[in-house]
Amino acid sequence: MATDSWALAVDEQEAAAESLSTLHLKDEKTKPDANGAVVKADDNVEKTEDEEKEDRAAQSLLNKLIRSNLVDTTNQVEVLQRDPTSPLYSVKSFEELRLKPQLLQGVYAMGFNRPSKIQENALPMMLAEPPQNLIAQSQSGTGKTAAFVLAMLSRVEPGNKYPQCLCLSPTYELALQTGKVIEQMGNFYPELKLAYAVRGNKLERGQKISEQIVIGTPGTVLDWCSKLKFIDPKKIKVFVLDEADVMIATQGHQDQSIRIQRMLPRDCQMLLFSATFEDSVWKFAQKVVPDPNIIKLKREEETLDTIKQYYVLCSNRDEKFRALCNIYGAITIAQAMIFCHTRKTAGWLAAELSREGHQVALLSGEMMVEQRAAVIERFREGKEKVSVVINFDLPVDKDGNPDNETYLHRIGRTGRFGKRGLAINMVDSKHSMNILNRIQEHFSTDFVGDER
Repeated sequence: MATDSWALAVDEQEAAAESLSTLHLKDEKTKPDANGAVVKADDNVEKTEDEEKEDRAAQSLLNKLIRSNLVDTTNQVEVLQRDPTSPLYSVKSFEELRLKPQLLQGVYAMGFNRPSKIQENALPMMLAEPPQNLIAQSQSGTGKTAAFVLAMLSRVEPGNKYPQCLCLSPTYELALQTGKVIEQMGNFYPELKLAYAVRGNKLERGQKISEQIVIGTPGTVLDWCSKLKFIDPKKIKVFVLDEADVMIATQGHQDQSIRIQRMLPRDCQMLLFSATFEDSVWKFAQKVVPDPNIIKLKREEETLDTIKQYYVLCSNRDEKFRALCNIYGAITIAQAMIFCHTRKTAGWLAAELSREGHQVALLSGEMMVEQRAAVIERFREGKEKVSVVINFDLPVDKDGNPDNETYLHRIGRTGRFGKRGLAINMVDSKHSMNILNRIQEHFSTDFVGDER
C-alpha cells in the first residue's frame, strides 16, 4: 500500500449529512493532496423524534458552513404558478429586478455575480406587486437564503421602527446563520435593523421592538408575539419559514409555526422553503402558505452510466480490508471515499489505514458541527478530486433493505460532469450479495465481479 495517502472515515449517519468526525493524520505537515480516502459509517438505529430533528438541523447547519460558494446544480427547476394565465418571468441578472441601489450593492459585495437557478425564478415572484406567496424546494448552497433575505429587505419601510418581516428557523444556530446573511446584504442599508428572537435574548415585559426584521425560533417568536407582546403580528408584511423539513421533525415547532402564521394579516406575504418535499412537508406547507406559487427541483435522472462499478467477494471484515489494500496497490487513487455501516467499523478501518501509512479522517455524528465542517474543508484542500468510491458496507435502510437513493448519492461523488468514475462494492455474505443484486436490478446496470 502506498505510504502517502489521505483517508477520511465516515459513519453513514454522517454520510447523508456530509459530516466528518475525528481527524487522524499521520503527518500533520502533509496536505491531503496525495492518495487518500474518506471512510464513512452507517449507524441505522432507531432515533427519537428529538434526535432525528437534531440530526437534520445539524446537517443543514453543516451544509451552510461548508458551502461558501453557490452549488452549480444540474437539477431543472419546475415552476407551478398560482395563476397559470399570468406571464412567467425569470431573470438572468440582478439589475433586472430593479433593486434599491444599496441592496444591489450588498448583493454584489457578497460575491453574487448572477442569480442562481432558484433565484432566477423565485426572485421575480417574491418581489412582484402585489406580493405573491411561495413554496420552494431548495437545498443549502443554491442561494435560497439570499433570495428570501433580499425579498425581506426589499419590503421593509426603514422609517417604520417596528417589526415588518419575520423569519422562522428551526434552531438557534440556523437563525444566526440566516442573520449573518441579513447583516451582510444589508451592510449598505444602515437604517435597517435586525433582532434575534432566540433563547437567552431576554427583554423586559411590555417592551416593544424597534428593529424592522426579526429572525428566531418558533417557541421564542410565539412568546414574543402572544404572551410577551414584543411584536405586533398584525404589522408583519413578510413571513418566511425556512428549513420546513427540519422544522416539522418535532411536533412542537410545527404547531408553534402554525399558531404564529394564524396571527398574521391576510395580506402578509408567506414564503416557505424546504430541501425535501415529502408528504408531511406538503401538508405542513399547505397549512401555512395559502394560494402559493410553487418551485420544485425536478429529480435528477437516476443514472450510473458514467461510473464503472465492481464488486469483490470476501468472507469477513479482515478479508475486505486485505482486498482494500490490494486495490490501493493495484491502481492509482487520488482521493477515495470509503463508506461503512457503523461507527465502530469506520473507526477500526480508519485506524488500520493509518497504520498502513495513509492520512485518515473519520466522519461521524459524535463531533461538533464546526469540527466536521473543518475536516471536510481539509479534505477539499487536496488538489485531486475523489476518484474512487468504495462501499466497505453496502447501504441499507433500518429494515435491512437496499437503500438505492443512498447508493446513488454515494457513488455519484465520482464520475461527475461526464467524466468516468469508479465504484467498488465489498460483498461478504449471501445477504449483502442479495442487496447488491437488488441495487443492480433497480438501476438496470451491470457490476463487474471479482470472485477472488
